[in-house]
Amino acid sequence: MNSDTLTKPEKIRCDACPVMCYVAEGKAGACDRYANENGRIIRCDPLTILDRQLEKGGEIRPFLKSDWDGKMLEGGEVFVSAIGSGTTYPDYKPAPFIVSRQVGGVDFVTVVTEAIFSYCGVKIKIDTDRHLGHEGAIVRASGEVIGHVMTGEYGSQMLSLGGVDHLTGGSKAEGRITCDSLLKLCNKQAVELEIDEGSKVVVQAGKAPIVDGVTETRMRVGCGSATIGMFASQWRGLVDEVVVIDDHITGVVSEHQAGKVLGWEDTGIKIKGRRSTPGRYFQVAEPGLGWGGTNIEDPSVILGPWNAKKGAKPGLRLMMVSTTGEQHAYYVLDDDLVPQLQDMPDSLLPSVQLIEENCEPSLCSVLFMCGAGGSLRSGATKNPVLLTRSVQALKTSVTCGGADVYVWPGGGITFMVDVLKLPDDSFGYVPTPAIVAPLEFTVSLDDYLALGGHQDAIRAIGDIVEHGGEYGANARLTAFGDKGD
Repeated sequence: MNSDTLTKPEKIRCDACPVMCYVAEGKAGACDRYANENGRIIRCDPLTILDRQLEKGGEIRPFLKSDWDGKMLEGGEVFVSAIGSGTTYPDYKPAPFIVSRQVGGVDFVTVVTEAIFSYCGVKIKIDTDRHLGHEGAIVRASGEVIGHVMTGEYGSQMLSLGGVDHLTGGSKAEGRITCDSLLKLCNKQAVELEIDEGSKVVVQAGKAPIVDGVTETRMRVGCGSATIGMFASQWRGLVDEVVVIDDHITGVVSEHQAGKVLGWEDTGIKIKGRRSTPGRYFQVAEPGLGWGGTNIEDPSVILGPWNAKKGAKPGLRLMMVSTTGEQHAYYVLDDDLVPQLQDMPDSLLPSVQLIEENCEPSLCSVLFMCGAGGSLRSGATKNPVLLTRSVQALKTSVTCGGADVYVWPGGGITFMVDVLKLPDDSFGYVPTPAIVAPLEFTVSLDDYLALGGHQDAIRAIGDIVEHGGEYGANARLTAFGDKGD
């Protein structure tokens, strides 16, 4: 055995997640979050400390004792987040940081840890009236199944992606692609999704969706019936009939209650579709990317024969418009009561523009959702169920990277958070596969001790700045507006 072999550094084992990588000197583990530096496992990303006194988007700078005067460490405006904190794995040990601080003269404790979630996913809200896919349709990324289309909401299409079955219940490729897609979406990056028997859509938090290569600009103002309710008075006296085409509820102003109250006369119009209540029609066309989320490009195809006995007459003026105002057309009945396409009168254009003005911008929203149960609670207390009960009793608040979350009622600690409320690159992964998300529990000191919390592990913020944590002393300060615990 030569001298080079004798002096070659050995790989050391990282215990920050179930993969238990052996990491060589100067190299990172499979997750790129932990590395071997001089024979010690370190956290590659710095701990993030949120300062709500700074303007959002302010400077991000090292938070080390030698560079910091300590003045902003006082009071409740400084919040140690779990971003870059490290995990509790294998979970019997206290959380990486259990921070004491005073808020309004009351002593609080914040338990800070990066949690490893196999039970997690994202809910996506896509603001568009375009038909992306039928409810329950499979959603794919890179050909792998990662979720499905959920129930549509008012002016938005909804997707559910991820979850333990896709992360761990399918093939290795399915788990890997699911994890990669969730990580990108949670870190505010774009992901292209393909819906079976539907569209391809590029989704990115806070950005407009791109549907089949076309960037959406606005969500619908409402269904066809609601649009009539809002704007019927704008059309009175300018046109004899208005039809607002919508995939779900198409509206006809002369039959609608709004039109009746305004004294609208009958026009003898006939709509091909299933009549619901007066002036409201279902299933006038198939879903699609055309007018009002239907598959039609010529709106007159939903019209049946006009009835002269019920008010139809030559010269009757008809406007047809979509729920976003993007599509609109104007017709005049000829002597045979057939609508003929004409140029839109200038007098009607302001009402179309008003529909457009009342449409909100088309955006994608990404909500990370997970169940914060299991063994990670041991990092807060030796009796984990007490933490769950404290959260349910609203004594312990839950945040994710300093951002407020919505905790679902019922058992467990199941929460959702808008990823746009977190600093960039707040999420990580481990190749089990699972998503790593920042998690903080804040509770009064007295209540924390009553939970059986890890009292010996409680540390002041100043001590954390001076001595760092298990994986090193690097930290950073980031502005975070008024968000936090």
